[in-house]
Amino acid sequence: MFLKHSFLWEGQIGVMHDESDHSHGYTDLCEAGSALYSKALRAGRIARSEVESTPCLIDLLLLHPDPDDPRWLRPLPPAIVLARLGSPLEREILERRNQTLALADAFEPFLAISREEQPAVGRVIAELRGVTNIDETIGDATTECEKELLTVQPGGSRAPESLNRSVGRVRPLVDRGVRIRSLYQHTARHSYGLLAYQEQVGSSRMELRTLEELVDRLIIIDRRIAFIPAQRDLPVKTNRKAALEIRHPGLIEYLVGIFEHLWQHAVPLDEEVHYDSPEPDGITGVQRSIAKLLVEGHVDEVIADRLGMNVRTCRAHIAKLATTLGSNGRGQLGYLIARSGILNRT
Repeated sequence: MFLKHSFLWEGQIGVMHDESDHSHGYTDLCEAGSALYSKALRAGRIARSEVESTPCLIDLLLLHPDPDDPRWLRPLPPAIVLARLGSPLEREILERRNQTLALADAFEPFLAISREEQPAVGRVIAELRGVTNIDETIGDATTECEKELLTVQPGGSRAPESLNRSVGRVRPLVDRGVRIRSLYQHTARHSYGLLAYQEQVGSSRMELRTLEELVDRLIIIDRRIAFIPAQRDLPVKTNRKAALEIRHPGLIEYLVGIFEHLWQHAVPLDEEVHYDSPEPDGITGVQRSIAKLLVEGHVDEVIADRLGMNVRTCRAHIAKLATTLGSNGRGQLGYLIARSGILNRT
């Protein structure tokens, strides 16, 4: 059910495969892939042309583009691969998110048939297009909320004027007894608007917590209707142009499970977090998260979006990380991250 690229490693360890298409996992890596990965580790890099016949090495993220020369690929150190595979929380969050989106993709052909025969009110999954249409649909559904509103809001600081507008929509809900729980990213703590938003609503029925990294935007209303982005792996501002409206009880229960899992690991807004304070080794929590994304081959813009910060701030953290580890260049930084062992620390 999973796609074969960015999250292939999440669910295909030990899967039987056909070597002709290299659709296998880590524990049954093909002979050609094993030989070329070994060669790349010994030499420190390998020509992109040499691995054209073994796409599995890129699919499994064992090789990533050389930032200094697109004609070459660099190997991800085995220690980093093991550290990534051994991170249960990150793996479970990504796996659940990708399962939900893959389920929607898999059932879309059947839903198309169903839509031809049933009126709109019978649809369990509908695609919404356009920011205005999405916002109006979500706004109407939120207005009818009676018991519980759950939201995941990725991204960094919120503009005070935007959050002030939200007060007018939220206050009537809490006044009639609706419980609201919202998840933001740690970087949103730097926003005065978020704190003011919580104070203006002024109700114990609204709880805000933060995590360092979140899944895509998620809204669940009374556990009967949910909204998620329809396009994966796009920046937050972009993927809001298409959304899925979900009314299937099984899928909604699944999404609630994802939210509850994140909620248990999040930190209440009124509690202090030290993700941007240096630890004894001089590496901050946010820099450690950036290091994980760097060794996975993500570019600065993607890392910034994933962690809810602007690109300039992200690059400043990368520069500080490089200075702390004694790196002279971007290519060397990945090697030093792996050698330092910082990704093995919790």
